[in-house]
This record gives sequence, C-alpha cells and structure tokens, in this order.
Amino acid sequence: MKKTLFLFTSILASIITYGQDITGQWNGALKVQGMQLRLVFNVSKTETGYISTMDSPDQGAKGIPVSTTTFENPKIKFEVAVARIEYSGELKDNEIVGTFKQAGQEFPMNLSRKVIEKVEPKRPQEPKEPFPYYTENVTFQNPKANISLAGTLSLPKKEGVFPVVVLITGSGPQNRNEELLGHKPFLVISDYLTKNGIAVLRFDDRGVGESKGDFETATSADFATDVESAIAYLKTRKEINPKKIGLMGHSEGGIISPMVAAKSKDVSFIVLLAGTGIPGDKLLLLQQELIAKASGVSEAEIAKTSSINSKVFEAVKQSTDNQKLKTDLTTLINENEKDMKADEIPNGMSKDDYIAMQVKMVSSPWMEYFIKYDPAPTLQKVKCPVLAVNGGKDLQVPPKENLSAIENALKKGGNTRVTVREFPNLNHLFQECKTGAPSEYAEIEQTFSPLALNQITKWIQNQTK
Repeated sequence: MKKTLFLFTSILASIITYGQDITGQWNGALKVQGMQLRLVFNVSKTETGYISTMDSPDQGAKGIPVSTTTFENPKIKFEVAVARIEYSGELKDNEIVGTFKQAGQEFPMNLSRKVIEKVEPKRPQEPKEPFPYYTENVTFQNPKANISLAGTLSLPKKEGVFPVVVLITGSGPQNRNEELLGHKPFLVISDYLTKNGIAVLRFDDRGVGESKGDFETATSADFATDVESAIAYLKTRKEINPKKIGLMGHSEGGIISPMVAAKSKDVSFIVLLAGTGIPGDKLLLLQQELIAKASGVSEAEIAKTSSINSKVFEAVKQSTDNQKLKTDLTTLINENEKDMKADEIPNGMSKDDYIAMQVKMVSSPWMEYFIKYDPAPTLQKVKCPVLAVNGGKDLQVPPKENLSAIENALKKGGNTRVTVREFPNLNHLFQECKTGAPSEYAEIEQTFSPLALNQITKWIQNQTK
C-alpha cells in the first residue's frame, strides 16, 4: 500500500583527509517511481573535519543531521544512520558522481553546485482553480473519538439542494485528495461528480493535514466512526438532500463503506472502488504473490515468502494479547529467517533491528485488525444499492477473487440491488496501464480512467433521481 522515503534524526561526526574544498551546497535529484525527489547536502568545515546537514525540499524537510561525512579525495560519503541512508560518490570536475542507498535500494544520483528546480509531474486531469462550482473548507466533530476532522465540501451551486457523496480514502495516512505519487484521485473524482450535479465531501484522515487525532493507533473500525461523523455533519447542511447521502470508498475505504452502511439508515448507496471481499490475511498473501511476480521475483522466493507470511498471519489471527504476539512473532520470524544473508537486510540495519521492524509493522493496531477482518459478514448486512468496481489489472485487490466475494456476500444477505463491473486494463488506482504493478503508478500521467469516471457517475445519478 504506501511508502515514505525518509525518516530523519541523528548526531554528526566526520572523518576527512585534506584535498579539494567540498564546503557549501551540493544539489541532486532522485528519480523514484517516475517522480523527482530533490536532495541537498550542506557541508561545513570544522577543526577536525567536515559536518553536514541534508534537506529534502519536496518533503518539506530541512537541516536533517548527517551522521558521518567522509572525504578522502576524490571519494566522498554521507551517512544518515537512523534513516539508513548512505550516499557514496567521487568528486569529478566540481560534480560528485555517485549512488544513493536506502533500505536496501540503490539509485544513481549526481550532486552539483547548481540549484535544481522542482519538476512537476504531468497530471492533465488535475483541475485548476477557479472551479465552475462552489467549494468550502469545512470542519466537523467526531464525538466518539473527541477529534475534529477537516475537509472540503464541493457543491454544484452555492444555493440549492443536492445529493452528496462522501469519499473515503485507502490505507495509509491520506489527505482529502488521497494524494500519492503525484496524483490526486479524490480531487479528480470530486471535480467530475460536482460538475455533474453531485455534491462531494472529502476530508483528511485523522492525524493528517488539518484533521486532529492519532492515525497510528486507529483501525478501520475507528475510521468508520469518522465517516459516521461526516454523515452527521452533512445532515446539518441545508444544501444537502439527507435522503441522498452516498459513500464512495477506495481500497480500505471499500471496507469502511459497508461498515457504515450496515449500521446506518442514512446511507442511500455505496460505491466500492477496488474494495475487498476476502479476509485480510488472504488478500495480503495474494497481493504479495502477484506484485512479486510482476517484479520478476523467482517462484522459489515467492513460495518461501508466502510460507513465512502465512505462519505470521496465522499467529496474528490466533492472538488475543498484543504483547505476547510481539514475542511470538519475534521467535517465529527468527526461526524462519535463520539463513538470512547480509545482502537481504536493508542497508545499515542489524538482523535484530530488521526483525523488530517487521514485528512492529505486523503487530500494529491497524494491521492486526486488517489481518483478522473478514468483510463478508458485514457485506451481508448492507441493504442499500451497491456498485462494486475493479480494474482488471489490479494487483493489490485482485478483481476476480474480490468482486465475486463481494457479490456473493451481498446476495447472501438478500440484497438484489447490486452492480458489479470489472474495467479491463485498469490498475488499483483505476489508471489505464500496462502491467498493473505499483511501480507504474507515478509514471502514468492519467490519474483516473475517464471511462470509469463516466460509468460510476451515471450509476450514482440513477440512484439519486
């Protein structure tokens, strides 16, 4: 689901031999998944050598301490130990030619004195202000969590009464535009729906952007209460038709939408964009296998990883004590990774640290809940109209297994107002793609398939006549 490249903080030290002066600012740009990420190393001289800081302008990070600055002319190395970052290069004609490494990944990157300008990715669908409709930044309260949530309400016109859709983000901390890899899918969807007569409320996840609360300790069930609060807020707005409130959830949002709809009579319809229909542990195993195959991983390695993860997920499913789970997972992973080689461990980490990182991730509140959760019983309780759509090349939520499971669960519960559609050649983000691999997401200029947007909008219009 989503990754952040850098986590920073450390102490400075330096080792140096005398040679060409390297003090000052060195600028470079990483090319990661089709995107540019600028980095700046600021080098100063001391009595004992050199010290440095690092900036990441595109992430809003400045003055990150560099643990070690080593210069043995012409070789130079910067290390940020806590973030497992290492840059090594050679000084050639006032340029440093080298390689950036982090968490086992390597990227070529050269540094120069020239300031690098930010390059915006091409996103032709992204709407620009002024919009031909009314928008308003809003806040509303979640009394259950005692937090304030912030978002944007888009109305076809400032005056009038309109049907509305609440957009619900996928996994990981997301802002109101569900922004990732240079794309803003919820901004594109909101713009399209509002231009077609449907109001939209999209909001920052708790603990993200202008929303309050703690994202790290929350589960899908907690996020469902945020959506319930959004509905309660919309019912106070005179511009909203309270009998025409719908939910549209992407990925994890497709788990949350049925949770809310199963409990609330205020939900008149739901749209599941790559929503899940199979249990969390089964989804993760299938997802990992498909993405690994698309990435060229060998069948033997895939089988080994699947075997280990199956045992890990089973331990999570059987657990009733989180602290004991962490102990059990540490033992289990150690036993299954006895033959782990040094080059299989992310750069700068010990084996124990690497295993501790895996345990922390798997035993987090969100992941534990997700692994244990089966969407089927909740889907069986949903009685409102449902549109479930997937991309035919979705490797994160595979369409065949999930669409059939969603349809079967809804019909088992007696819901006959179910529409299921698979769009060929679309990935998890509903982009027209080649393979469906996540590595393509940023490289594709399209944010959301116009065909899918059109079909989804027509369905919603039919529900809100």
